[in-house]
Amino acid sequence: MHRTASNRRQSEQDVNRFANVMLESLVNEIYSLCKDQHGCRYLQKKLEERNPTYLNMIFNETYPHVVELMIDPFGNYLCQKLLEHANDEQRTILVETAAPQLVKIALNQHGTRALQKMIEHVSTPEQIRLIVNALKTNVVELIQDLNGNHVIQKCLNRLSTDDAQFIFDAVSENCVAVGTHRHGCCVLQRCIDHASDAQKQQLVNEITTHAFTLVQDPFGNYVTQYVLDLCDAKYSDPLIRRFSGNVCTLSMQKFSSNVIEKCIRIAEPSTRKILIDELLSSVFLEKLLRDSFANYVIQTALDYADPQTRQVLVDVIRPILPSIRNTPYGRRIQSKIIGPPVGATAGSPNGNASSSPFQGYPRGNGNGNPGPNMLVRRMQGLEIQDGNAMHAVNGSTGSAYGPSSSGPQSQHQPGQQPNSPHQTHPQAQNGQHHLRQQSHHHQGHPQFFSHPFVHQPMRNAFTNGDFSGYNYM
Repeated sequence: MHRTASNRRQSEQDVNRFANVMLESLVNEIYSLCKDQHGCRYLQKKLEERNPTYLNMIFNETYPHVVELMIDPFGNYLCQKLLEHANDEQRTILVETAAPQLVKIALNQHGTRALQKMIEHVSTPEQIRLIVNALKTNVVELIQDLNGNHVIQKCLNRLSTDDAQFIFDAVSENCVAVGTHRHGCCVLQRCIDHASDAQKQQLVNEITTHAFTLVQDPFGNYVTQYVLDLCDAKYSDPLIRRFSGNVCTLSMQKFSSNVIEKCIRIAEPSTRKILIDELLSSVFLEKLLRDSFANYVIQTALDYADPQTRQVLVDVIRPILPSIRNTPYGRRIQSKIIGPPVGATAGSPNGNASSSPFQGYPRGNGNGNPGPNMLVRRMQGLEIQDGNAMHAVNGSTGSAYGPSSSGPQSQHQPGQQPNSPHQTHPQAQNGQHHLRQQSHHHQGHPQFFSHPFVHQPMRNAFTNGDFSGYNYM
């Protein structure tokens, strides 16, 4: 306790030691103060006073040491404030001094913040030229770095598309290396966001060329989905057609199955038919139906096929149903075939509301009690399967744009935690599957039988097989 009180007194003394100090009395000491926590804050406050004399005094003693200060835990904040308040001439000197070491600065956890501030406040073509020339030979290295990728994204945000062309060129030439990297897949998506029409076409052409490789990767698949979500057939249709001939193979893989589902959902009718016809003609259809990933592709095909193609698909699947009916996937496929149309209100084949949650489903035996083929029920967004409640899944859930790439951003004060404003993505760490797959295998929903909608006879029916007293419809 004595030590705590002593530390508190020491901290108060450190804070107050600059309370009444004039900057003029600190000449030739400013550089050392930049690397002291309280001295750094004192100098920042002096810069905020916007006194040209103070600005010149601080600038003259710090600019020769700008590289060292930009990567210092405290000095980087002084550099950020100095870049913010310096005039064009002073800022150019700072950029020129730091330029030979910009890559080193970008890769540093403190330097990345100061460099982002430098890019944010560039104000002349000369400053832009210096920064571009310093970074352009190491774009891929920076993109793949936890700290450096934020510097590249700041360039995309701040520079014109013409000035940022060096980034688009590097990403296009290294599409697979960038797209299959944890941070790179995020940066590639930001490149698409900030690209001109010509640059976007340049990127999409490369993604389309390497689509088969990207779509099977834990991170690359998000890049292909991002192109699909541009909702522009001139970009999506050539990409989707690249998968022709490999639809079945990709449907049975963890990451690419998500993309194939999305392709079926958003494809042009003629392209969608090509994909579904490939599933129909497969000699491995039963294997697809049993596969933990491909069965969802089949379900999506049933949902989005045109009526004629859907009927052909149903006719091909129906003879296989008896052999897969007792599997979780088989029951889902069966419910797709014999259940109400997608989009109809639960309980009504024609989409009208109904007082009974089960109206519109096969009735089982003649007395109104459920028969053996009625163990699959859909109610209020849940599927009841042999006493287990599973989340109803129609395609992918959530965003599909890749992992979060958090890292340090430009900061003004010491002690603030870095926070990236650039990406918001679902987790995909160490090959973690898409959120859809998590919900696929989430069986045995414990809250279902405590739901107020489920009355006691229904609980008895689905837990004990006791249908007595259960007045069905």
